Amino acid sequence: MQTLEEQYKEFEKKNDLAELGGGLDKIAKQHKAGRKTARERIAMLLDPNTFVEMDKMVTHRCHDFGMSKNKVLGDGMVTGYGKIDGRLIFVFAQDFTVFGGTMSRANADKVMKVMDTAMKVGAPVIGLNDSGGARIQEGVESLAGYADIFYRNVMASGVIPQISAILGPCAGGAVYSPAMTDFIFMVKDTSYMFVTGPEVIKTVTHEEVTMDELGGAMTHNSKSGVAHFAAENDEHALMMIRELMSFLPSNNMEDPPTKPCTDDIMRMDEKLQTVVPADPNKPYDMKDLITTVIDNHNFFEVAPHYAMNILTGFARMGGKPVGIVANQPAYLAGVLDINSSIKAARFVRFCDCFNIPLITFVDVPGFLPGTNQEFGGIIKHGAKLLYAFSEATVPKITLITRKAYGGAYDVMSSKHIGADVNFVYPTGEIAVMGPEGAVNIIHKGRLEEKERTDAVDDYRKTFASPYKAAELGYVDEIIYPKETRLKLIQALELTQNKRKTNPPKKHGNIPL
Repeated sequence: MQTLEEQYKEFEKKNDLAELGGGLDKIAKQHKAGRKTARERIAMLLDPNTFVEMDKMVTHRCHDFGMSKNKVLGDGMVTGYGKIDGRLIFVFAQDFTVFGGTMSRANADKVMKVMDTAMKVGAPVIGLNDSGGARIQEGVESLAGYADIFYRNVMASGVIPQISAILGPCAGGAVYSPAMTDFIFMVKDTSYMFVTGPEVIKTVTHEEVTMDELGGAMTHNSKSGVAHFAAENDEHALMMIRELMSFLPSNNMEDPPTKPCTDDIMRMDEKLQTVVPADPNKPYDMKDLITTVIDNHNFFEVAPHYAMNILTGFARMGGKPVGIVANQPAYLAGVLDINSSIKAARFVRFCDCFNIPLITFVDVPGFLPGTNQEFGGIIKHGAKLLYAFSEATVPKITLITRKAYGGAYDVMSSKHIGADVNFVYPTGEIAVMGPEGAVNIIHKGRLEEKERTDAVDDYRKTFASPYKAAELGYVDEIIYPKETRLKLIQALELTQNKRKTNPPKKHGNIPL
């Protein structure tokens, strides 16, 4: 019979073995590749000494291919809970040092337990992914484990925030769970996502492509739009996640966390008086306007490398988190196209899920013309943004800085699709189209040059101004640019107790 001391020693030994994962050699190899271990990542992500591990001693249950002789405590997955800024967070991290972080049935069970508990208590889940995919030795059991996790991702969607960090290779089934979460972080040069790798592509389609070109951080941040953030290294990615979490509530029944506001709410900014040029065709950077009016100039941009003609991101106004959607006149004149519509629509729906008010800055000349856009389904994709804004019941505040032309005026959170407070600058132009194009259609080339110039000026005065819309009550107030900060914060205060519910239904049918 073991003494107490022997029992404690055995526990200590097993504990140390579990924490060692694949062993010192594998850990050294991971470090050499520029990546941290699963436990190091969790320690960086969470507040110091708050991590509580679950299922530390779990091992796989596979007997084929000699696997019964090859068991490691923890089985390549570290799961548990801790705190970020004092708030409860659940986390799972794949340990690449054990079987290449591959997904076993036992691993899946660990993740499922974390997700089920997070749903019960209403806390976010953060997944730190670094996996070779399904554990081939387990066959269908591994696939079943993936599907069980996918199902939980869908059930948790819109209930608790789900964040994914891709911190190594993720292939096949390993990419679908992150794809269903709210935000994806990747690391340049060390993380990859693809459904099929370069070797398979070479065999099937004879295309030659590197892992980085196919599924690297910048590929998914700039070309596919699958990922939302690109970090320089593991530590940078984890610090960005901490910052993101500071804007989000723990679940869909809570309001986002407020912070004491040290930035003067009454602050006027004279430089805003000239930020929008007098020449309607001259570009300017919408970020200059956004960063000037928000608290402490801190704009946490989401998907900054993708569809740069629209800006999305989080900020605070008077200490309270807001989601910002803004056309970017400095890129493609701020036009709406397929990619920008999808990017903004998903962001709007996320904010609506988690009670984050939406502020929309509008300077949009319309939708991008061309066969590529039409054949690519701009009608359907543009409708996604229209649908998202219409469906959203959070406070919606809109500011038109300059152009709001055609259907794009309607789509960009206009009064008609449920915006609560609509502002416009004196530089605003709200019309079906630009003056030149309108005169060409109305008069069909019947005018002499002088008459045409007069007609363009007349159209600009009558329609390409904020006054017609203001007369009709489609905008609530014409404001000086320098007052923007105060006016937006007043509008947020006005709408903070807004209560609106859409008609009861199972769910709508968004045009996917």
